[in-house]
Amino acid sequence: MTAMTSLEAARELLREFPVADGHNDLPWALREQVRYDLDARDVATDQSAHLHTDIPRLRAGGVGAQYWSVYVRTDSPDPVAATLEQVDCVRQLLARYPEHLRPALTAADLEAARREGRIASLMGAEGGHSIANSLGTLRGLYGLGVRYLTLTHNDNVDWADSATDQPRAGGLTAFGREVVREMNRLGMLVDLSHVAATTMRDALDTSTAPVIFSHSSARAVCDHPRNVPDDVLERLPANGGIAMVTFVPKFVLQAAVDWTAAADENMRAHGFHHLDTTPEAMKVHRAFEERHPRPVATVSTVADHLDHMREAAGVDHLGIGGDYDGTAFTPDGLDDVSGYPNLVAELLDRGWSKADLAKLTWKNAVRVLDAAEDVARGLQATRPPSNATIESLDAPAG
Repeated sequence: MTAMTSLEAARELLREFPVADGHNDLPWALREQVRYDLDARDVATDQSAHLHTDIPRLRAGGVGAQYWSVYVRTDSPDPVAATLEQVDCVRQLLARYPEHLRPALTAADLEAARREGRIASLMGAEGGHSIANSLGTLRGLYGLGVRYLTLTHNDNVDWADSATDQPRAGGLTAFGREVVREMNRLGMLVDLSHVAATTMRDALDTSTAPVIFSHSSARAVCDHPRNVPDDVLERLPANGGIAMVTFVPKFVLQAAVDWTAAADENMRAHGFHHLDTTPEAMKVHRAFEERHPRPVATVSTVADHLDHMREAAGVDHLGIGGDYDGTAFTPDGLDDVSGYPNLVAELLDRGWSKADLAKLTWKNAVRVLDAAEDVARGLQATRPPSNATIESLDAPAG
């Protein structure tokens, strides 16, 4: 009998314990490319010319659960309305493809989807600007099915510092800590990707439920402020949370950090936002790349982060958050959502056990959501909803 290859073993493992991915920006790509015209981007068919994500490639990649990001830009004139449009996009996808996508709100829903062979579909709001400094709006998003809030995106919010903005709050303000407490009471996961290290530490000091990093890698391996410092990774066992490694080259490969800084400046010089992935923006990217070939990350690059994160946090506190359709470039071998088996195969070759890989791909993500629900049940029995305002908690002394 021929010995099973690592890739075959990876695919077999993913059939039992599929990937529960923490972050995919398909809804934003659909907004930007076709203004939510799902006929123009029918993801039941191969959309590889336009997107990283479609149902055939999700199936090929062994994806069993996906947090769809309902991200909107921080400079959106009405971020709450735009976030609601993103939520509506996810709902349209679920209604259009019920044989493949299963609505999911709880850990039990994830397991039910796995039994049914469907892809559990959850939502995560990316950036505290989406709640417009309102705990009522936070509760409204939870009621619509949003199961995590990333406290910031690339810019500070009034109550929390971002990793990629100038420090202002010094972490979380008093209102920011109240946001975290209310998320705990709801059962909404506190997502610390994008936030400053000071905000990470303040959130860990405040949260009584496990936190997540929906798409972040290790700062010790690649020194980018979007990544997680070791002292924070080392706190995850006590908190119970998980860090979900991302694949974005500029967060995993140091040479790509420097190249990206130059590429972003080139985008701004041509009048585009640096995160723009429209065809016109991509033409500018490609022209820059022709002049300055970009450093190429690989599956091995991402595996290096996971090896380090495992040493710092332990295998019970790791996950995967690819950030597909939220990045212009991807590593070789992780080109789109069909690539997850390549990462699992690489980790098998590095000596990761199947039991540990099952935690990485599926079990840890399910456990964290279940734990957040358990904390929420206890808090809801003892504490009413908070009606605190940013003005009442963060008003200057005197």
